[in-house]
Amino acid sequence: MSDTPENPVPADDLVRTSHTLRLADRELAYTAETGRIVLREEALTDGKFGGHVAKAEVFLTAYTAEGAEGATRPVTFAFNGGPGSASVWLHLGLLGPRRVLSGDVDSPAPPPYRLADNPETLLAHSDLVFIDPVSTGYSRAVTGGDPSGYHGFTADLESIGEVIRLWTSRNGRWLSPKYLAGESYGTLRAAALASHLQERHGMYLNGLILLSAVLDLGTISFPRGGDQSYPLFVPTYAAIAHYHGKHGDRPLDEVLAEAEDFASRDLPWALARGSRLSGAERADAVRRLASLTGLSESYVDRVELRIEHLRFFTELLRDRGLATGRLDGRFTGWEPDGGAERMSDDASYTRIAGAYTAGFNHYVREELRYASDLRYEVMAMDAASRWSFSEFEGRPVSAVEELGSAMRANPHLKVHVAFGHYDGATPYFAAEHVLAHLAIPEQLRGNIERAHYPAGHMMYVHEPTRIRQSADLARFVATTSNTDRDPG
Repeated sequence: MSDTPENPVPADDLVRTSHTLRLADRELAYTAETGRIVLREEALTDGKFGGHVAKAEVFLTAYTAEGAEGATRPVTFAFNGGPGSASVWLHLGLLGPRRVLSGDVDSPAPPPYRLADNPETLLAHSDLVFIDPVSTGYSRAVTGGDPSGYHGFTADLESIGEVIRLWTSRNGRWLSPKYLAGESYGTLRAAALASHLQERHGMYLNGLILLSAVLDLGTISFPRGGDQSYPLFVPTYAAIAHYHGKHGDRPLDEVLAEAEDFASRDLPWALARGSRLSGAERADAVRRLASLTGLSESYVDRVELRIEHLRFFTELLRDRGLATGRLDGRFTGWEPDGGAERMSDDASYTRIAGAYTAGFNHYVREELRYASDLRYEVMAMDAASRWSFSEFEGRPVSAVEELGSAMRANPHLKVHVAFGHYDGATPYFAAEHVLAHLAIPEQLRGNIERAHYPAGHMMYVHEPTRIRQSADLARFVATTSNTDRDPG
């Protein structure tokens, strides 16, 4: 490739800046390194090595604490999901040293939005590397390259794994405790990456942080003729109904316990029986499901006890002219068509997306000093719509086998799973179902810890949850990093 203004040779363009942050007990000095690194692949022509050929430029932001023992300090590699999402949500919502003030359900922040220091940042306990997969953020295929080669399950794992290997090697961090933090589809990516890093690069991790987990996409989809997902959403429906006053003064824990019991036994049995249900049995199932979900018995009867999630969000508050959010059922949005089967948009996304987009575009230029005329793709919808799961033809997309394999091969691997009660995108009971069926020996089940929060998919939007979750993650890293072990 010739080096001309029209077709420059790809090169890393990282920018370093120094910062300080006041924590509760001390001042933290840290360095930020922001920019794109070039991914190269080994080229073979007729069996002969043809060099390392540039294929993509991946944007990342790395934070490292100054004055720390860098070679052994924990480091956490973080990404969001989608597929097609940049890492801005975890970066400016929960983990990073600066955060966007987006507001919450009762008081969303108005434009032009603001940033603030984050004294609860995980940087106080671990260095951080935020990675934007190809076609998200500022990450792109090289000039003349085909981005679709990165838009798929395996290709995504390989590219993110290579970024992690490169950063670890270039920064002398092979002996650091290492963590992956993923949200949503990023949890499926993280689970599979744990196995990929072990098998491809010999890199063993200390921990996985899975926020709003989905490890088997079959548990959150509604294929015709398939009944698995309908019960798994019921506890989330019940939580959202409770939030919007459909359960009176009953405690949420009591409602969830009833919903989980019904979703575990009686509802799957009723769905499996089909027309073999007696009239009395069907009426009882309709009554119980309607009571839990806040929907009318006539609606539950009409949909044959099978409540699809987008229909639920549209139906629950239809009499008020509102639809609830999918990502966070606490949010509501006005519906222009009171008879629509599915909501026109997701208020839990649209109410905060502007704050995160504006916040990052300001932050990356004015504070991190990285300038680019590229559009920062917060959500690369075209990439998401063309995502390839060809590896899973004829079966659900899942990282369950990879996670089980990684844990069996590395019995020191610890897993932190965070659930939001009002998360209608990746319902907590579906993830619990998958974890209960994970193929690991009984003695490794204690390696998995769970945290439930009264929030949604981006659970840190809820301020009390953000504070508590930050403390939970700090404790998880501190107790699993093994940095206090005697090296002798």
